Order: sequence, then C-alpha cells, then structure tokens
Amino acid sequence: MNGQIRSNVKIGAAVKIVLKADQKTGKLTEGTVKKILTNSPTHPHGIKVMLTDGQVGRIQEIL
Repeated sequence: MNGQIRSNVKIGAAVKIVLKADQKTGKLTEGTVKKILTNSPTHPHGIKVMLTDGQVGRIQEIL
C-alpha cells in the first residue's frame, strides 16, 4: 500500500519507515505505528509517523 496517502495509514499498522538520519542511505526501519504526525491528506515523501518504540520517520511501505 502507498505510504504517501494518510487514509492508508492506521494506528497499529506494521510499516517500514526511513528515519531522518537514514534518508541518504535509504535504510528502512520496521515497526508499528503509534501516532500519525502528518496532518495533510498526502505527502510526496511519505506520511510521518511515530513508532511504538518512539522512532519518527516517513512511511516507505505499509506491510
């Protein structure tokens, strides 16, 4: 599913995000959505979320 559309993102969903520090390398971090931080309905770089472990990044893939 597309991580650029906010309506696709649900709290508790398993996702792969790219952390700010990993944007150059593109390394993905897997986790569960705790909070959706982007308010707009879409974002070209991915919806920003906070994972249950506190890490913040933009969704690249919804599992």
